[in-house]
Amino acid sequence: MARLPRFYLEDQPQHIIQRGNNRENIFLQAKDYVFYLECLLDAVNRYQINIHAYVLMTNHVHLLASPQIESSIPKTLQSVGRKYVQYFNRKYKRTGTLWEGRYKATPIDSEIYLLKCMRYIELNPVRAKMVRHPKNYRWSSYKRNALGESDALITSHVLYKNLGKSVSKCQSAYGILFNETLPAGVIDTIRHSTNKAWPLGDKNFAHKIEELTKRRCLPKPKGRPKKVESDPKQKKIRKSI
Repeated sequence: MARLPRFYLEDQPQHIIQRGNNRENIFLQAKDYVFYLECLLDAVNRYQINIHAYVLMTNHVHLLASPQIESSIPKTLQSVGRKYVQYFNRKYKRTGTLWEGRYKATPIDSEIYLLKCMRYIELNPVRAKMVRHPKNYRWSSYKRNALGESDALITSHVLYKNLGKSVSKCQSAYGILFNETLPAGVIDTIRHSTNKAWPLGDKNFAHKIEELTKRRCLPKPKGRPKKVESDPKQKKIRKSI
């Protein structure tokens, strides 16, 4: 089956996932995480992409990013992937692919899902029971977005900036969002949309993206098309012939 073309809308946030091949670990030591982040920062500076949130898990990576040009996301992932695989294979004396096929990426309806998706990404280590709170996980954007720690990778989205009148108030308001559990329905919706590469939003958002990108944005109806019932009068005519 032919692959659908990638989405691209300038400055439209996309949720991106890249997994290790066969769900195998892609980070084994702290230096691995550090090198990956260095590669990502270099690519961000080269390929005009704004990162709003990220988390590096042991066997996959989540990014929430807004591309500024059509090649932003593919060039960034290609650059990081190539450099990191060379580093990883050389360090651990292995060969072959490290990634599980193509990365997954889908545009999100910012007004509804931007802050939810940021929380979804930064709460990954909590859901995996690696830490009790995202502030205790080293390899994510939480400490920058909620606590104000320096992180050159992050560019704040306008909706994040609207959380408060100052940077510190934005950070405080964002941190308070984590006092509430992210609903299971929201988690399932984010996962489903990203894994299937359908826009994350309601049908109006999907139709808008479809119109702008000229790409199918909703799954085709299941089953065979319904047969059109023939005119009873025509049946009588056939019988009489």
